[in-house]
Parts: sequence; structure tokens; C-alpha cells
Amino acid sequence: MQAEFKFQPVSFSWVALHPEPKGVVQFIGGAFFGTFPTIFYRYFLRKLFEEGYTIVALPFRFSFRHWSIAATLFAEQNTLRTELTTLAQRYGYQHKIYQENSKYSWVGHSLGCKYVALLEFLSGDRWQEVVQQCVNAKEAARIERAIAEIVPPEKISIKGQPSLLLAPDISDTESAIPIRAVARWLDKLKLGVLPTREQTQCCVASSSLFNLTALISFQNDTVAGNLGDKDRSEEIQKNSDVLWFFRQLQKRPLPLLCKELPGKHLEPVGVQVGPYVVDLNPLDKFIEPIAQRWLERVAIEFLSELRRREQNLP
Repeated sequence: MQAEFKFQPVSFSWVALHPEPKGVVQFIGGAFFGTFPTIFYRYFLRKLFEEGYTIVALPFRFSFRHWSIAATLFAEQNTLRTELTTLAQRYGYQHKIYQENSKYSWVGHSLGCKYVALLEFLSGDRWQEVVQQCVNAKEAARIERAIAEIVPPEKISIKGQPSLLLAPDISDTESAIPIRAVARWLDKLKLGVLPTREQTQCCVASSSLFNLTALISFQNDTVAGNLGDKDRSEEIQKNSDVLWFFRQLQKRPLPLLCKELPGKHLEPVGVQVGPYVVDLNPLDKFIEPIAQRWLERVAIEFLSELRRREQNLP
């Protein structure tokens, strides 16, 4: 059956339904570009679809309450599991796969990676205990209440679902609001981004999960950082999210899948025009020959390897 790459709205997401899917890729991009993922990430998502994945593009939601957004990702997955099954049956496509929890994968870009990471953290058995170690007791109670309003906390689990992080950015208020005085004022009033970058790092570092996580970074990324930051000043190293994730995930039991590619922070953004990918960003290279583009090939390779690892886990 011929696969047609076409998005349609399902629940709060955009879905490209594959007639013979080998898995489901749930994608969430970064600020602005991720708001319209079917446009700005079209080439990247189409290549994953052509590899045999049903694509779920979750529109980016801007909010300072990142815990709640992470919980909504899980709630959306639960809804889509039923919706995708029904839709596939209607079209005469294979549908049983949508009821298999292990067939779902996550791909994030930029700030979308933070939401995916928080969701994986919430899948741990000890997450409430860890949160109390990383934030004060009053804030920990607020986090639990906020999550419980969306989904029962004990029900959240994406264990066994691989995650691919593209240029992860775990921004806090100063990243969202460039005026430092305003950002610090909001943080002082407890109105800024939560969790903060430091709290996010604490939670991920204290989690026993993240064993099915891969990382792709870009050599000239000055937003999320790059692996070359290890040879730069202490301040640059401290602010490099890519370098932090690389060092942290290396500590997990399985060898880290990681590759740094040429490009800047917005490398995943782009649409195909003939033999080129146009990234719609005049501040970047703007256009790139497909023959010189490696991101999609590496992403597909990593998703396949993560799936093999998942199948071999005890």
C-alpha cells in the first residue's frame, strides 16, 4: 500500500498516518518553529515517515509551567492511542501497533527536549522523592497538584519508549526573556520558568531512567551548545546544555548514542525545494543540498538502534 505523507488534525496534534507503520514517532519542536511543526520541520518529519513511522507532530506550547506541559504530553499520548487505532481501522491500515506501548518513540528539538526529558523523569518510581530533593517542599507540593490536575501521577509512564534529543535546550526564565532584570524579578515572584535549568538538571541526574536516550548536536550551535564547548571557558561549559546532557548520559549503563553534525541550532528546520532543503531562516545558511545533509540519516539510524536496545533490555 502506497504511503501518502499527509497531516490531519487528531486531538490536539497533527498526524501523518502510515498504512504499514513499524512505530510511532511523537515529535515536539522548539519555540516559534515548533508552533507550526508540519510546516517548519516538514522535511525532517517526511523522511521519518518514509522510513515507516506514523508521525505525531505535537504543536509547541509556550508556557512558564513546564511540568504541566510534560504531563499533557502523556495525556495526549493516551488519547491518541485510541484515536489512531480508530482512524487506521477506518482507512484499512494496520492498527494493532497503536495499542503497543513500546512502539512509541519521542523526538524533541531545542526546548521540546526539555518537555520530553521531564516526561521521562516523571515515569520513574521515585520522582516525587527526587523532586523534594531538587526543590523546596512547598514547590514540590505545587508540582504534584499541577500534574494531578492533568493526569494521575502514578499513571504516567513512558518506560520502554526511546527518546532522541536534537540540540536539547533546558531554558530557564533568562533564556525566555532576554532582559535579565525582568527575568530575575519574575523568578523572585515565583512567576518565572519552572523547573529552572538547575532544577531540571538535578531531576535528570537523580533519575535511574534515560537508558534509551540518544543525542544529536550541531557543531556551530550557540543556543544549546555543542561538544566543542568542553575545550572552552568554564562559563561556556556551565551554560552548554548539550555538553551537560552528554556528560550526564554517559553515566548510564548503556553506551550513549551520540553524534555531532555540521550546522547550527535550527538544523532540523526545513522544507524541500527540488534537490535542496530550505531552512526558512535568513540568519542561517538558508539553503542546503540534500546530498550534504546527514541529520535525517543519523536520526533514523539512532531510532532503529534504540529500538533494538529496548527489545534486548531485561
